[in-house]
Amino acid sequence: MYMTKRRAALRIGLAFCAAALAVDHAAAQLTPPSAKPPDGAALFKQQCATCHTTNTSDPSRQGPTLFNIIGRDAGTAEGFRYSAGFATAKFKWDEGKLDAWLADPQAMIPGAIMPYKQTRPELRVAIVNYLKELH
Repeated sequence: MYMTKRRAALRIGLAFCAAALAVDHAAAQLTPPSAKPPDGAALFKQQCATCHTTNTSDPSRQGPTLFNIIGRDAGTAEGFRYSAGFATAKFKWDEGKLDAWLADPQAMIPGAIMPYKQTRPELRVAIVNYLKELH
């Protein structure tokens, strides 16, 4: 009888180990859920909307309206007084220029006044993609 109980205990122990290994193996096979991409509109509201508007009906704030910025000549938003650095900015805003601007405004246009810098590329991309929708 002692051997029967011992064999039963051994079988239960082996079954438990096998189950634990199967669960561990199954967990290793699961792929984690993909991270939700950053929401450009929400980022804009949190990080940009204090200084910028996204329409032409609101008055300018500390920065110009960003409505229809893609393709616009730099430093030409109507009704906004730009810093001296923009006098020499001879380009049209596109995705690459906006990304560079958000990464380091003063490096792109010396003399520009914008205290914001975004070091995370994925957040810059989300903001630029949102700005592309504004037209």
